[in-house]
Parts: sequence; structure tokens; C-alpha cells
Amino acid sequence: MSGPLQGVKVVELAALGPAPHAAMMLADMGADVVRIVGPAPFIGGYDVDTHLQRGRTTVRADLKDHAALAKVRSLINEADVLLEGFRPGTTERLGLGPAEFLEGNPRLIYARMTGWGQSGPLAARAGHDINYLALSGALNAVGPAEHPVPPLNLVGDFGAGSMLVLTGILAALVEREYSGMGQVVDAAMLDGIGMLSQLILELRSVGMWTDTRGSNLLDGAAPYYRCYRCADGQFVAVGAIEDPFYAELLSGLGLREQAAGSREPISSAEPTGSVPERINPANWPLITELFAQAFAQRSRDEWDKLFRDTDACVTPVLSFGEAAHTPQVVARETLHGDGANIVAAAAPRFSRTPSAVQVPETRATESPVSEISATETGVTLEDVLKQWQRK
Repeated sequence: MSGPLQGVKVVELAALGPAPHAAMMLADMGADVVRIVGPAPFIGGYDVDTHLQRGRTTVRADLKDHAALAKVRSLINEADVLLEGFRPGTTERLGLGPAEFLEGNPRLIYARMTGWGQSGPLAARAGHDINYLALSGALNAVGPAEHPVPPLNLVGDFGAGSMLVLTGILAALVEREYSGMGQVVDAAMLDGIGMLSQLILELRSVGMWTDTRGSNLLDGAAPYYRCYRCADGQFVAVGAIEDPFYAELLSGLGLREQAAGSREPISSAEPTGSVPERINPANWPLITELFAQAFAQRSRDEWDKLFRDTDACVTPVLSFGEAAHTPQVVARETLHGDGANIVAAAAPRFSRTPSAVQVPETRATESPVSEISATETGVTLEDVLKQWQRK
């Protein structure tokens, strides 16, 4: 095992969404992560032996069984980090709340990953990524004017969830080096979405963003920051915000920007080879039409070839399957595999202590939960506890 977190011991109480993703990254970075799963698989049966669960030692434990609970508590008392993703109060009811470890393990970083947070009127209510996005104001800003569109679950679960709790864990580990004390990390997706939204909130505060969806610089309204359909029905993404990049975009499309103050008539019905000034948002719909006509003349891959060696910020919109084979991804080894079996590499990259993807090799057995079941390699919770106590 390698990575900058080598020697850090983590207990993960298995949950869904951002918590296992955060644990995966901790394991990729070298932490020794023990994942405790319940007596029955999660919905879909993917509680062990997948890449989202990679790099961990997985054991089953019935946390309602007193003997099992005592063994889990003993393991947590040896851990540097506990990561849980339950509703507030759940671990307290199980006898595994933060107060249980103040005396036995005062250095413990107790990381709590929730949607609404540990406090507030919605703290105990169910929710998913889309709900946290909706209440934060962010969902209203995404999608066409007609209706909001959820950006997969990348923003809430992972950008505002796993990345936030990771930041909290790592910061608490650094602080512990000075204080010698652990602490509780309250990571809420709602809070994380607020942090991710700061640039938009700032643009809004100075009159550069409106709450009207589909009318702003970065929400698809600007003709130089959106996607266009090509002749083959595929799409390209355009992000030519800065003037030099926009000039290269126009050049590649065979267009030119109309001189300031020009009264040359331009219409999408009779293109003249020039486009109106983009600085005026009132011109955006016409520029968009002209760009759409131009991009419709060639296939996606033809546009990719034309713009590949320019700074026009034009890229093909790829599927996950296609992305695994594109040269930049291949060169960086960002994705591995093919077809339906594509795996993300460990990130970020470290120069001296490289992270590594540890391919899952074991499954938790179906042995009785009263035995705190072993993996197929014969590793038990007791074995892990003995190993940790020796470190």
C-alpha cells in the first residue's frame, strides 16, 4: 500500500452516495480503510467487490448485536477516522456516537456526511442530491429556460458531498498534529453546494447574473459557452470566453465579428459571414443561430480535427465509453477499461507518495452476522483489531 495517507486507520460505516466515494479516495491515497457492512446487501447488491468499494477490508457486522457492537467499538477506539453517512442521531442510537469515544480515543476524527446537516429543521428528513440542489438555489440555475435539469448527482453527492467531507477529514488530521485532539466533522451537502456556488453568488451580487435560467454567461445562453449539434447528430462543446479564444473560434467557423458601430444587416436567413458584437447579450440569440448553422455543416469528429490544435476551446462531447479512448485521457491514464467496465484512476497525483487503485479482490462472506463475518481470505474483525493494535 502506498500514498500520502499511509498509516492512517479509517473505519467506514457503510452507507450510500458520498461516504463510500470519500472512503474510496482515502483508500486510494493509502489509508487503511475497514468497511463495516450490515447483514444484508444494499439495494442492487453492490455492497462489496466494486471499484466504488475498492481498497478496503470489508466485514459484516450486525450493529444491533451486542457482541458485534462491542467489537466494532473496540476497532473504532484504535482508528484515526470514523466515517459515517447516516441520518443525524443514528449512530448515537446504536451506541456509536461521538461521545462514546471521547475517553477511549480522544484523537478520533469523527466525520459525519449528510444531506441537510446535523442541525436545522430538515436535519432528520430524507433527501437525495436533487433535493439538496433544489433547496440551495443551484438547481434552479441549471438547464434550459423551460425547466431545471439535474446535473447527474455529480454536484450534490460528490462535489459538495464526498469532496467536502474529505476536506474536513484532511484538515482535522492536520490540526490534530498541533492539538493532539480529534473532533467532529459535520459535512452537509447543502453547505457544500453553497460553497460551490460562491462564484455565481458573487456574479449575482454585482449584477452579472440573474435568477432567470438560460439567460446568463455560463448557463447555455451565451453563444460561446454552450453545445452545438453537428451534421452527424453528435455534439461539440464551445467554451471560447476570452477574446483570443473567441477569435480562433470565429476563424475556424469561417466567420468574423462585426466591427463596433457597424450597421451591416445580419440575419440567420441570409448569413453574411459576420456576426454581431457578442458583448451585447441582445445579440446572443442571433449569434447562436449563426453558430448552429455553421456547426451543422460538419460532423463532430471533423470539427474536432479542425479545432484540435487551436485555442478555440472546442471539444467533442463524448460518451463515457468514447472518453476512455481519447488521447488526453489515455495519456493521463485517467480512465481504465472498456465497454461497460470503465474505472477511474486515483487522483490527485502525488510526486513522492503516489496514490494507487487497489482492485477489489475479496467479498464479504454470507456467514452468520453473529460471527462478524470474515472475507473469503479469512480476515476477521478480530484480525484487523490485532493488526491495528500492533501499529
